[in-house]
Amino acid sequence: MTNPSSKLDLVLLWHMHQPDYRDYKTGEFMLPWVYLHAIKDYTDMAHHLENHPGIRLVVNFVPILLDQLEDYSEQFASGTIRDPLLRLLSVPDFDHISPGERLLILNSCFLNNHETMLKPYPAYQHLRDLYDHLQKTNDKELMYASGQYLADLLVWYHLAWMGESVRRENECIVHLMAQEKLFSHGDRILLFNLIGELIQGIIPRYRKLAESGQIELSTTPHYHPLAPLLIDFASARESLPETQLPANSVYPGGRNRVAFHLQSAIDSHQKRFGNEPSGIWPAEGSISEPLLDILIEHKRQWCASGEGVLANSLQKSHPDQPLPARSDYLYRPYRFESGNSSILCFYRDDQLSDMIGFEYSKWFGRDAAENFVQRLEQIHNETNSNPAPIVSIILDGENAWESYPYNGYYFLDDLYGMLENNTDIRTTTFHEHITRLSENKVEITRLTTLTAGSWVYGNFSTWIGDHDKNLAWDLLCVAKQSYDLVMQSARLTDEEKVAAGQQLASCESSDWFWWFGDYNSPHSVGSFDLAFRKNLANLYRLLNIPAPMTILKPISHGGTSTGEGGAMRHAS
Repeated sequence: MTNPSSKLDLVLLWHMHQPDYRDYKTGEFMLPWVYLHAIKDYTDMAHHLENHPGIRLVVNFVPILLDQLEDYSEQFASGTIRDPLLRLLSVPDFDHISPGERLLILNSCFLNNHETMLKPYPAYQHLRDLYDHLQKTNDKELMYASGQYLADLLVWYHLAWMGESVRRENECIVHLMAQEKLFSHGDRILLFNLIGELIQGIIPRYRKLAESGQIELSTTPHYHPLAPLLIDFASARESLPETQLPANSVYPGGRNRVAFHLQSAIDSHQKRFGNEPSGIWPAEGSISEPLLDILIEHKRQWCASGEGVLANSLQKSHPDQPLPARSDYLYRPYRFESGNSSILCFYRDDQLSDMIGFEYSKWFGRDAAENFVQRLEQIHNETNSNPAPIVSIILDGENAWESYPYNGYYFLDDLYGMLENNTDIRTTTFHEHITRLSENKVEITRLTTLTAGSWVYGNFSTWIGDHDKNLAWDLLCVAKQSYDLVMQSARLTDEEKVAAGQQLASCESSDWFWWFGDYNSPHSVGSFDLAFRKNLANLYRLLNIPAPMTILKPISHGGTSTGEGGAMRHAS
């Protein structure tokens, strides 16, 4: 059977995610990444879609990110800001802030990609030069930095993190960037208020895009847990048989915890967007047969993972046969069955996804967009015997753009424009593609065996297997055992049980395990290490039992970057 539409379906899935940065004891945000990505990436990505109504794609929002965006919105509405860095933006006089607040500004306000977010702005670069001069003389000299220096530095940090669409169209930002220095309290209040407006508009903008039918919104289990490992640590050995597992052989009650995260995400999506999500992007694209069973039990239509997982699964299904050409197996969905029900699994094109994530940032925007479309056209030619070919491009929708000039503005604008006008490539969503498969009665290949893995290398080595990661799992296992004992007793009120459950869910996020390891920088590892251990300490506090001394000691220290660290990884 030939392709009934003679078109190549393209699904772009932008994954929007940040872990829970809130200290449940103080209510303060420990790190500012939610609101910084909000004013830069979530804002720009909505702008590009609004400017290109012919583009259809999937946006995946992790519920814990939406929780925090709503938290920030409520902070601006109430006038009580619980993010220390954001709060400083509205302080009247920087000559009278505390030594700790001075250090927060100095330690935070150069944390970005200097090539794309600092060097293009001479006034910001000058502030960095002054910082370097004082630091080379003596670290203590930094304490002599004036209040005006700190004010200008804080303003420029937020200007550098501002979305390119805002930088081009908002008069306040245009004025501040032209002014360059000597920012007053009034200037900072204008910037502060704009940040509030941008954050408060994010969820409504994406809801409107979904209601128009332009985008499909999908979700992830609520706090972004590495679900296959919660269910069974041994799943790590399906793709890497020699993986060293934590001392605790299993995470207590892991399957129920995964079901909790999933149902909570479905409920969150229904509440915010008025319907249940058709599909699930599991945290880190990590899947296993037990997880797919849970997704089927919850009646989800589709999920997605990485190309390496599909290759491992096909090799396991047919161990005596070599893999066919990628074009013969990758560009189609696979049906996974459980009982009388099933779910469709889509697999990302790792090569093309990584081109956007890591390579095209080094190209001129239009050249990169043209190359991407040419590669799609080549895939279209290679899949002419496929009745309904589909290319799945799935990647981080926020961290990638920091490496691009102008936050990827020209690349995305050119790419969306070319795709809108291409007669052979159809941008679509997974739900729409499934509907077309049904209407055209296209037979879907059944996947008889699934090898557990993630979108990174097709395995779980990023989250389990070395000393630091396994130690973190063991600390979490011990905390979960304590949680279970307390929950079985009558020691806590219903309200206290809910609070403890939320804190446990935050501890179960995959992000903590991602950052442990010597391939990440000491600064990044240190901040996430501290946040994870604070979460564990708060869990014990909410359970009204003493925390073990083991959580007082850092788990991991990081090391020299190998080029594979940071917030994104290559798939292979």
